[in-house]
Amino acid sequence: MADRPCSVVDCSSVNTPTTAPQPVAPDYSGANVRGIVPALLAPGGSAVPPWFPAEVAAARQVVVLVLDGLGWEQLAARPDVAPTLSALRGRSLTTVAPSTTATALTSIATGLTPGEHGLMGYRMDVGGEVLNVLRWNTAAGDARRSIEPARTQPFRPFLGESVPVVSRAELEGTAFTEAHLRGTRPHGWRVLSSIPVVVGQLVNAGEPFVYAYYDGIDKIAHERGFGDYYDAELAAADAMVAALIDRLPTGAALVVTADHGQVDVGERILTPHAEVERHVRYQSGEGRFRWLHARPGAATDLLEAARTHHSDTAWVRSRTEVLDAGWFGPLVSPPVAARLGDVALIARADVSFYEPADSGPYPLVCRHGSLTSAEMLVPLLTTVT
Repeated sequence: MADRPCSVVDCSSVNTPTTAPQPVAPDYSGANVRGIVPALLAPGGSAVPPWFPAEVAAARQVVVLVLDGLGWEQLAARPDVAPTLSALRGRSLTTVAPSTTATALTSIATGLTPGEHGLMGYRMDVGGEVLNVLRWNTAAGDARRSIEPARTQPFRPFLGESVPVVSRAELEGTAFTEAHLRGTRPHGWRVLSSIPVVVGQLVNAGEPFVYAYYDGIDKIAHERGFGDYYDAELAAADAMVAALIDRLPTGAALVVTADHGQVDVGERILTPHAEVERHVRYQSGEGRFRWLHARPGAATDLLEAARTHHSDTAWVRSRTEVLDAGWFGPLVSPPVAARLGDVALIARADVSFYEPADSGPYPLVCRHGSLTSAEMLVPLLTTVT
């Protein structure tokens, strides 16, 4: 994720909306990804919401497949690339805020809002250290002992049931897996073609609920952007879904959803203005939902400077404003709120905000994390065999 920063002047190709768009807020009380698991696993069907297909909730067996990074708008623009997915019964849902993998996967698995489960982003402040939630490390290195996953996110997934999880074998035993999937039964895969085989074996052995996860669409969008590589990966995932459906017994249901969509940012990486950086102690979050942590006594000046210099490309909000907006849910405890910064830069243009500590082995072309419709709307696709 090595960024090449630039100023607003340098980024002449920045797509800044001519009118001021409004953030797409998570609909936690309505059609939202956090409601999927409760709709399927709550005792006696007591939590089936009106937006969830009743025949799926009533199915004897259900498979939930999460296609990481597949936004509703990206899928809707490519029906010929993904004919199987496009033919399923479908609608859009909102994901969570920030629209990022660590937060959204935890909400999907637990049925909780971010404010409840506490994994508030890709990188969050835990006691003065910035924890990379996916890698579970800080600047000091591996943080599994100093920041225990089960204490940081204390809620069991899948309403406490020990369900089979079909995910990449390399993810088994990681700290993030422990944080959001502990107590489940892992069934690892190493190549895409194995997913229908493993899922089919589990369902045909009588498992009533199977959770499966595939990350290829997200990876290729990050590394290659939208184009031939993205379409090829989406087509491969679509073929995998077709093969999975073929292996399901009569009466089984498939639910396909995602954790977030994507925005093509390319090289449009903005360095926070010098007047903003003067008040910043450190940063957390991610490029499209960047938290600025103020120097002691500088929170008001930081907010004013950020609004002055970045309101053209971002929704600039104080921590209090973000909490009052309910973007993390109606309830956020003080210890969880302490994991946030003082000021948020939430990109509304096709840009990412640079931070030297937030880097990786290659530049990211597509990004997510913000509250635009391209990032916030994800599919809910279903079928009963």
